[in-house]
Amino acid sequence: MAEIDANQGSWAELFQRRHAAALATLSLGITLHALNGFLVSTALPNAVIEIDGVEWISWAFTVYLVASILGGALAALLKGRFGVRATFFWAALVFLAGTLAAGLAPSMPVLLLGRTAQGAGDGVIFALCYVLIPALFPSRLVPKVFGVEAAIWAVAAFGGPLVAGLITEFISWRASFLFNVPLIVLFVVMVPLVVPAEVGGGAAVRVPFARLAGCGAGIMLVAIAGILPGTIARAAAVAAALALLAAVFWRDRRATDRLFPREAFTLSGTVGAGLWVILLMPVAQASTAVYLNLTIQRLWGYGPTIAAAISALMAISWSVVALGIASFRAPVWPRAMVRLGPLLVSAGVGGSAAGVAADALWLVMASQIGIGTGFGISWAYISQAVMEAAPADERDRASGLLPTVLTGGYALGAALAGLVAAIMGLGRSVEPSVLAGAVVVVFGVASLFGLGAFGASWRVMPRQG
Repeated sequence: MAEIDANQGSWAELFQRRHAAALATLSLGITLHALNGFLVSTALPNAVIEIDGVEWISWAFTVYLVASILGGALAALLKGRFGVRATFFWAALVFLAGTLAAGLAPSMPVLLLGRTAQGAGDGVIFALCYVLIPALFPSRLVPKVFGVEAAIWAVAAFGGPLVAGLITEFISWRASFLFNVPLIVLFVVMVPLVVPAEVGGGAAVRVPFARLAGCGAGIMLVAIAGILPGTIARAAAVAAALALLAAVFWRDRRATDRLFPREAFTLSGTVGAGLWVILLMPVAQASTAVYLNLTIQRLWGYGPTIAAAISALMAISWSVVALGIASFRAPVWPRAMVRLGPLLVSAGVGGSAAGVAADALWLVMASQIGIGTGFGISWAYISQAVMEAAPADERDRASGLLPTVLTGGYALGAALAGLVAAIMGLGRSVEPSVLAGAVVVVFGVASLFGLGAFGASWRVMPRQG
């Protein structure tokens, strides 16, 4: 036993000089990604009101997430062609340019352009940080590196909304958007000093650009539907989006360089059903990510700090519950949690709708805790089930697809939330009565996707016999 423990590495070894600099650099890259999400979601309601872009608020999430998906997919290709140092450097500059554009934006189109650049640069950085963990650290230290990164997410969930709320409330929303600028500059400086020159380069990875572009275009068509006039035009845009996504999936099933495992989204087994759960849970939760902060401020009159703290209950609950659930080892436990998680997410989103309808902020807060608990008790089990159920020749593809499907779910959910809000008349007006009525429907519709995830969960790790 002593020999096994020695081979696992120690925290002291991880923080030695030869590893500490690499750990700090990758941790900073992941911090940029985690912190940016909390900064923007907290400050965005104030931003869209000031620059007259309330009807575009869901787009600020959608364009960022779609660009992040494409950036993450391109990371391996860029690493192969240009090496890690150059890829990190140019991605960080794109992220920096996008952050400056969004933070200094005089209008909503400029802010959306900045968010798109942010997503593209951040997607590359975030993907490469995880790719480099096994390249820069011996295998005995990799679990502890992931432990550090999990701690970063927990700290971001606790501190990010509070910091962003205070900055937004007492300085401006622009200061919150620009908070990351010094950290991005520090990252640019650290990369050439820490990342070895030999890491990266080599053969370029072929990326199916057409199918990736089709996925992004399909999601964006749903967002476009929200700004089109008339029911027929909106229905046509949604139908076109569904047709395009179906065509991408059909083409991928017949390609040699597939994006998705063979069983993806088929409901024929754990891999396909698990990917449906991983997609639909964030589709449901994205509605609250887009509109809850705005609702708390406009409906109940709280400032950005309190609104951000309430919105953060979901992320905090996710982190706390996920850490606690890891100690349960009973064989029946994973299967039960995979079922219960999506149900709690659906109930939490629906409870948020009920809380807004009843003017009961306490119910909204309890519902946010319920959503976070749903993710916390199930996410690791669902992900592990998909990875372990995938055939050996597709395990890497299935594992690498998980964060992409998660991000795609949030992007699609944000677009759908914006579409429903537009249908309900939520545009330039943020009067409490208009906002409350629209948000109740947005959250109510979103909860149905959580029920869809619950239904699919019964095909994940089905009982044998």
